[in-house]
Amino acid sequence: MTNFFQFEADFVDSLRCIPMQVRCNLDTCGIKLKLSDWNQMTTNERQVLVELPCTTETEIQSYREHIQQLIIQRTGIPATKLPIELHPAWLDSTVPPSIQEKAQEIGVTLTQQHWAALRPLQRFALIKLSRPGHESKNFKRAIAEFDLL
Repeated sequence: MTNFFQFEADFVDSLRCIPMQVRCNLDTCGIKLKLSDWNQMTTNERQVLVELPCTTETEIQSYREHIQQLIIQRTGIPATKLPIELHPAWLDSTVPPSIQEKAQEIGVTLTQQHWAALRPLQRFALIKLSRPGHESKNFKRAIAEFDLL
């Protein structure tokens, strides 16, 4: 199932940037994908990475193998492996302090009920968008899109 967010609308048609759905899958399977590597892939290859499931252990392993093969084909170098979090924050019902702080910077208070009501992919997006170096505008857009204002 394809789950693009409205705040990604300026690039999902062309898939010129890595959508949150793929970024979540990458974290789930422990692969770091550089934007430069993503951009070497064809649109069809990118679309497959959007559509491939990555939930069960078998799917996660298949996703990892598929993306490794793609990166080697395109760059000649295997992708960097990342540690896989056993209990990722986006699957936890507790609002991470970093999210609370970022939300407070824009005048929003997130309750446990708000956080618990979000889908895991929405939580993942907020976690990624709250990290240093990300544009605050997309965090604000996501907060609005997820009806948290």
